[in-house]
Amino acid sequence: MTTLPAAPTRGLTVEVWSDIACPWCYIGKRRFAQALEQFDHRDHVDVVWRSYQLSPDTPRGPGRPEAEALAELKGIGRDQVDRMFAHVTAVAAEVGLAYDFDTVLAFNSYDAHRLTHLAREVGGAALAERTLEALFSAHFERGADLGTDAGLVTVAREAGFGAAGLDDAAVAAFLAGSAQSDAVDEDLAQARALGVTGVPFFVVDRRYAVSGAQPSEVFTQLLETGWREANPLQTIAGDPDAQACADDSCAI
Repeated sequence: MTTLPAAPTRGLTVEVWSDIACPWCYIGKRRFAQALEQFDHRDHVDVVWRSYQLSPDTPRGPGRPEAEALAELKGIGRDQVDRMFAHVTAVAAEVGLAYDFDTVLAFNSYDAHRLTHLAREVGGAALAERTLEALFSAHFERGADLGTDAGLVTVAREAGFGAAGLDDAAVAAFLAGSAQSDAVDEDLAQARALGVTGVPFFVVDRRYAVSGAQPSEVFTQLLETGWREANPLQTIAGDPDAQACADDSCAI
């Protein structure tokens, strides 16, 4: 006799290190969401978004055109930058995202990460996810200046901070201080400890990981592997002489 578990024995924790300034992170977020939506045990998966900064030395304050900043950072011409933007824009469109690099502004993402941690503290995982989604969309699709407190306050309002008891003035006061800096710094330190050098970076139960905006099928494999590890099938000993068929053969 084989006994199947009546209910999951343990859920999964998926940690995702990402940067709001990373176009592949938004694409990876959408592809992962597609895999999670089709995952049979999705209600038992806790997704925790972790902070990462690709360009921590970017000056704080108002942003500047992304094309200009990227050309300067990589020492390349505008034509090459435009080709890079065209490629990532086409890939983003495949998952329903409308990137507009003509309006995207390079900015220091530290305070935006502080905002996502505040969202999780006051509204749990759901508000944190909505906030991250709103930040990505504002940055890549609408050209919002997330280097300014005003831009971040607008995103917080759109994400639903008001329902969690934080109006625009409260969010502005938060941004003017340093709250949640420890949480951001801890994420960055953990990324270094894990050897993360690029994002998005997905980790299941600190046992299995995959880097990059992988196809949804890869994320499905990641989830299924983690689930089997967390919830192994339990069997009991039976009669060792009991007949059975295996593969294409069957003893009669």
